[in-house]
Amino acid sequence: MLKHVLDVIELLDRPQADGHTLAAHLRAVLDRATEESGGAAPADRKPVDISVKRVEGAKGGTDFVKVVVPGRSGARSGGQAPTLGVLGRLGGVGARPERTGIVSDADGAVAALSAAAKLLDMYGRGDVLDGDVILSTHVCPDAPTRPHDPVPFMDSPVSILDCNREEIDGAMDAVVSIDTTKGNRLLNHRGIALSPTVKEGWILRVSDDLLGVLETVTGEAAHVLPITTQDITPYGNGVHHINSIMQPCVATSAPVVGLALTAQSAVAGCATGASHETDIAAAARFAIESAKEYGRGVVSFHDADEFDRLVDLYGPMTRLQSTEGSTED
Repeated sequence: MLKHVLDVIELLDRPQADGHTLAAHLRAVLDRATEESGGAAPADRKPVDISVKRVEGAKGGTDFVKVVVPGRSGARSGGQAPTLGVLGRLGGVGARPERTGIVSDADGAVAALSAAAKLLDMYGRGDVLDGDVILSTHVCPDAPTRPHDPVPFMDSPVSILDCNREEIDGAMDAVVSIDTTKGNRLLNHRGIALSPTVKEGWILRVSDDLLGVLETVTGEAAHVLPITTQDITPYGNGVHHINSIMQPCVATSAPVVGLALTAQSAVAGCATGASHETDIAAAARFAIESAKEYGRGVVSFHDADEFDRLVDLYGPMTRLQSTEGSTED
């Protein structure tokens, strides 16, 4: 995995970084793996879908990269195995001309693209997961910044609503949202941390299954990212958010977990020289292992019966997903 992380960083850490370059890299990974395995793919194996879409916003534009890796028993093959969504959340991979080089905020994109590369390498060699995996992020080397307490945030050339529209897919049965989460004093740990599961406005208990995956991947006790009700409401509503890690939960009824790349000190999202390749590799491996186990039905993001019980007792919380009152457009 570390090799894939290094390859992706090399492609992103330049002023010319764009989605088409990353898509070409991912196709090359698949082609090389297929060729090295003898090129004898089963006739019934579904094709991989790698696409790039340019979206322009009020502060510039960015390229959304989306990869769909079909599973053996996934929906694209007519099967019943669930589909996992893996999202790399960020404002931009660079903040040029204000900052030179890849920024800390890029870690989510690097993790998602590295996980995509690894899955494509596996797929080309014949290691096909049970369920489909949909991975998405965006590439912008010149995103703006904005003030935030305790350290400055990266801003985005497009709105969070644009990001949700392009990255959330209705086929996703569960979502892992990967985001740099170093600009806070809530979790003083360098590495990766898991959030509680959020579904339809409810902050649910942390998934024991996913904690097990996290501990296996890191080889250490799991760290949990604390989140609040404010964090799961739409951006632009005038309340404080830890960052955009939980914003996918606004746009889907599927359960969402945040996978945070964290630090012992508060590090600005626009800081350069702040990315730790081994931590990014751990985040990407978490995404891969979650996809393996979720697709074969041995990992659950939430207790469905308990969720139904909460709704029966206290009513729906979907009003927290409403963008009414938000200034995002």
